[in-house]
Amino acid sequence: MVGRWEYLVLLLACLLVTAPLEFRGSGVYRRPARLARAVLPVAAVFTAWDVAAITRRHWDYNPEFVTGVRLPGALPLEELLFFLVIPICAVLTYEAVTALTRSGVADRR
Repeated sequence: MVGRWEYLVLLLACLLVTAPLEFRGSGVYRRPARLARAVLPVAAVFTAWDVAAITRRHWDYNPEFVTGVRLPGALPLEELLFFLVIPICAVLTYEAVTALTRSGVADRR
């Protein structure tokens, strides 16, 4: 696909695909403190998990698909972003579906 940028491109695609849901009434980005409370604890746990696994050499990431930017603990930048982006997209999707269901849009099919 795009070589070492592939992971970042996929994360960006996830954000772009779910971004229009913000305008369908979810309001996720308009409540950043609430979003942070939902996403950051999960990201912290999985980041610690990955750093432990990388440090113990249980797994690592294919250098062909990551930029090579490593954070402390040898965690690829893309992996930290994954732990932020994917939960944000999930919350955005959940909130949009909830908003549409409450407004009756889902019942009008």
